[in-house]
Amino acid sequence: MASPVSSGDDSSRPLEPNGRLGVFDLVRGFSVVSMVIFHLCYDLKFIAGYDLEWFEPPLQDVWRCSISWVFLFIAGCMCTLSRNNLRRALEYGCVALAIWAVTTVAAVDTPISFGIIYCMSACTLVAWALQRIRALPRGYVAAALLFVAFISLLGLADGTIGVGPWTLGLPQELTMVEGLAWLGIPSASFSSGDYYPLLPYLLIYLCGAAMGTRWKERGYPSWAYDANLAPLNFVGRHALLVYVIHQPVILAVCALLGS
Repeated sequence: MASPVSSGDDSSRPLEPNGRLGVFDLVRGFSVVSMVIFHLCYDLKFIAGYDLEWFEPPLQDVWRCSISWVFLFIAGCMCTLSRNNLRRALEYGCVALAIWAVTTVAAVDTPISFGIIYCMSACTLVAWALQRIRALPRGYVAAALLFVAFISLLGLADGTIGVGPWTLGLPQELTMVEGLAWLGIPSASFSSGDYYPLLPYLLIYLCGAAMGTRWKERGYPSWAYDANLAPLNFVGRHALLVYVIHQPVILAVCALLGS
């Protein structure tokens, strides 16, 4: 197993044709592995009935955020390198639709509506549209403002916006409207086993896009190309496939353990 290495030349260079930035695969691979372990713990506790006393909030919430926030940020960074974000958005959308259908029919847990893959699809589609009109955010200031806005909207699904003493409640009439769950304002009747609506998560994605655009313009350092931990980079390159197959495998393991 190789370790992250540097070529010894840390000067920036333009993106190489057909070259991969190993650092993105590495970080994404780590997040995917963390996600698989998280879902294993979740299924063991809530489906197989194992007593994992430590798998509780706030650890559970912090762990979940550490996965999804990093994953969306890296996806935003990488959208600036894609040759066809529209195709990527449609691919994610098809997978999200299939996940909704399978989880609805299987009924093992709450069906997944507007989960993380839907979020990837919607965010990538927005990024594609912004690229088309040359309005994709760029630079450190834009990234910082987007991150602050993201933090401020984290309570949107619960009917609040803001942070701490500067929190405001949404009008009750708005939270009673059906059909806004995709945006980030679910009604009382809405439920999902995995919920990542367009807001606030588009903002962390665009935060990554703003940083990625800036880094692309300046050129990436050699170590960003060369960063490599072979298993994690492999997982990072095949993240969508791992996402699709990991839950059936984990559920099969839980079934064997419970038999």
